[in-house]
Amino acid sequence: MHTPLARLKGCMVITAIALSTLILFIPLIAVTLVKVLIPLKLSRLVCTRMIIGISTSWIQVNNLIFSLFHRTRWEIRGGENLSPEGWYLVLCNHQSWVDIFALQRNLNDKIPFLKFFLKQELIWVPVMGLVWWAQDYPFMKRYSKEYILKNPHKKGKDLEATRKACEKFRTTPVSVMNFVEGTRITEAKHLRQKSPFRRLLRPKSAGTAFVLSAMGREMNTIVDVTLAYPHGVPSFWQFICGNVPLIRMHIRTLAIHEELRGDYFNDRDFRESFQKELNAIWEEKDILLARMMEPVWLEAEDDVKKVA
Repeated sequence: MHTPLARLKGCMVITAIALSTLILFIPLIAVTLVKVLIPLKLSRLVCTRMIIGISTSWIQVNNLIFSLFHRTRWEIRGGENLSPEGWYLVLCNHQSWVDIFALQRNLNDKIPFLKFFLKQELIWVPVMGLVWWAQDYPFMKRYSKEYILKNPHKKGKDLEATRKACEKFRTTPVSVMNFVEGTRITEAKHLRQKSPFRRLLRPKSAGTAFVLSAMGREMNTIVDVTLAYPHGVPSFWQFICGNVPLIRMHIRTLAIHEELRGDYFNDRDFRESFQKELNAIWEEKDILLARMMEPVWLEAEDDVKKVA
């Protein structure tokens, strides 16, 4: 239950974030318009870096707001070997909308600005579609099986279009975020899936394989993040009100070897082996997550970094 003070704190946090968004949105749109109106390669590259800088600043301001109003204790292990000049695929378990804020807080400036694959149709969302385009979010064009059956000449065109959309990342480092479970875990979803994992849903391999295929060999590292909320999975409002006493994060990097690259949609053997690889990562994550829920997880580790 939220106390009146907690609710007041939540309102103040939302107001502060809204103000920071409004202030930084003006230069973001201004640079975006320059990028649209001056279609020169150098100009677009400069504008892209400016837009990423503005977006990164927005996250930094949000983090400052949270640190001023919240007393959440962060316990983090790993991530020392990350670089803002790398190309990464970020995988994470998904429990709450708070996950996104946690990832932004602890990965901002350590790796390139986090980006999500978006459906092609979202580019037409008023204002935000333009912003996502300016930030170089990759738009994924997917055809249904029914459409392919009626138009067989379109087979493979969706992946080809996405590959082209990702060509810009050859000059600008990128981190592509993927919640491979596809949705936030709940007890009902866990039971419905008959998940073999105690604290996770089944990982969906198609999206991950699609990203690796679209990005090519420019992307050579997976950042595997495990998030734990020992005092219970919080809602967004609980987090805003400062009622999340502890958040734990484990970060590790995995090399993207050649066995993870292939034609997922047309090669059955590759599809099965890729799913097996992802299941193995999830099995390890399930064991780790159980340990992270223990009261003394960090005290038992020698190489732990604590962040106040």
